[in-house]
Amino acid sequence: MDERKLLELIEGKKYAQIKNELSEMNEVDVAELLDPLDAHLTLLIFRMLPKDLAVEVFAHFSTEQQLGIINSITDKEVEYIVDELFFDDMIDLIEEMPANIVKKILKSAKEEERKLINQFLKYPVDSAGSIMTIEYVELRKGLTVKEALTHIKEIGLNKETVYTCYVTDQKRTLEGFVSLRTLVTSDEDKIIEDIMEDEVIKVYTHDDQESVANVFIKYGFLALPVVDNENRLTGIITVDDIMDIMEQEATEDFQIMAAMSPSEEAYLDAGVMTLAKNRLPWLLILMISATFTGRIMGKFEDVLSSIVVLSTFIPMLMDTGGNSGSQSSTLIIRGLATGEITTHDWWKVLWKELRISAIVGVVLAVINFLRIILLEKVEMKVALTVSLTVVITVIASKIVGGILPLIAKKLKLDPAIMAGPLITTIVDALALIVYFSIAKSLLGI
Repeated sequence: MDERKLLELIEGKKYAQIKNELSEMNEVDVAELLDPLDAHLTLLIFRMLPKDLAVEVFAHFSTEQQLGIINSITDKEVEYIVDELFFDDMIDLIEEMPANIVKKILKSAKEEERKLINQFLKYPVDSAGSIMTIEYVELRKGLTVKEALTHIKEIGLNKETVYTCYVTDQKRTLEGFVSLRTLVTSDEDKIIEDIMEDEVIKVYTHDDQESVANVFIKYGFLALPVVDNENRLTGIITVDDIMDIMEQEATEDFQIMAAMSPSEEAYLDAGVMTLAKNRLPWLLILMISATFTGRIMGKFEDVLSSIVVLSTFIPMLMDTGGNSGSQSSTLIIRGLATGEITTHDWWKVLWKELRISAIVGVVLAVINFLRIILLEKVEMKVALTVSLTVVITVIASKIVGGILPLIAKKLKLDPAIMAGPLITTIVDALALIVYFSIAKSLLGI
């Protein structure tokens, strides 16, 4: 069903057909289908859905849609949604809602859940603890396979995943894990302790969510246990949740690399003033920093006035330097994000970028030299000045672009800060200093 057909069925008041067709659809598709509708129609269709599907659709609604639904439905309906939502989805909901709605949600939650919610909300933003869920299967190592499978059948429907079960002791200390595949293929009389894996890859509640995402990428897990400082199992993070985090982190990096303050709002939902505020500070910083370029040109005004043709090559040199630095920084920032590169690899990065830049710089310089001599008809010394500047600028730019993100990471800053606009500003100044210094030396100005 598409939006046009849905609106036709609503106009014809064919509600039974709407309910039947939506019931056969995936909850993500239903949420997407209802997204463009106004609040009244969304609520109308939402109330038609089977209860189980309605809860799953609710979890995929935007914050605005969820707010509209909660404001419009009864306390009993809110209680049902809160009871049926997975715990991590409930935490996400509470974090996004205004205080009056949070009170309504907490009022509908059980006392034990309220205590857990308060505990979760105390974890630092963007930490593993803030994104984990308590909907996991926990086993004791003394159980038999048969007893474990019976236990999973009893509680599995209420858990976010049953593919990996975690083995703990009486104090909830994490001792190992066992996969569902291992359970269903093992003899039913075997003890869990004999078939479990005791080498567990885990994260801690206060670990940054970006480092958690890197663990998922490295090992390809479907779920990852989260423990406290005493190795007690606190929750798990599932791959669907970490995919959302990866998208957020990638979006944030793109925004920073484009010289904008990060924002979680969708572009079309964000206000004009909000977007302007996100862009203005960085543009202001870069504009002020660009005055250094003007000061450098003013300092070498005598060089430009002596040989005016030198000024025609300045845009090309600055663009080449900026592009070279951006290429290196993009690769290094990506390597840091995926864990392929660490701050300990700075020497390897420096050595590799030095060799790459030497090759690239020489090739560009030779082509540029021939172009200036044959097409521009400029004297040999000027062509040589420009070409030597190209070599040095490319080498300096690629080293700066490769090393600055590593320095940012070492200082616990976001490496994306050291991307395109900032590196271009630094490299522009370097290119001009090198250019005019070589010109003064070779041309005897």
